[in-house]
Amino acid sequence: MKFGFRKPSLKKSIKARTTGKLKRKAKKAVVPFYGKKGTGIIKNPKKAVYNKVYHKTSFSIFSFFKKRSKK
Repeated sequence: MKFGFRKPSLKKSIKARTTGKLKRKAKKAVVPFYGKKGTGIIKNPKKAVYNKVYHKTSFSIFSFFKKRSKK
C-alpha cells in the first residue's frame, strides 16, 4: 500500500481526459450499473476496499498545488 505522494502518469492523465462522451453513453446503454456509485463494492469488494484506502492515504502533486493556490 502506498502512503504519501502519488507519482503522476502523463499517459494515464491523457487517457482519462480523452475518453469520449459517446463511449460513456454507449457503455451506460449496454451495462445496467455503469457509472453508478457504490457498484464497485458489489463487483469486486477486495479491489474496492483497496482503492478506498489508497485514495485516502495518498495524494497527487497536482491536487497539492491546487489547494495551495486557492489560499
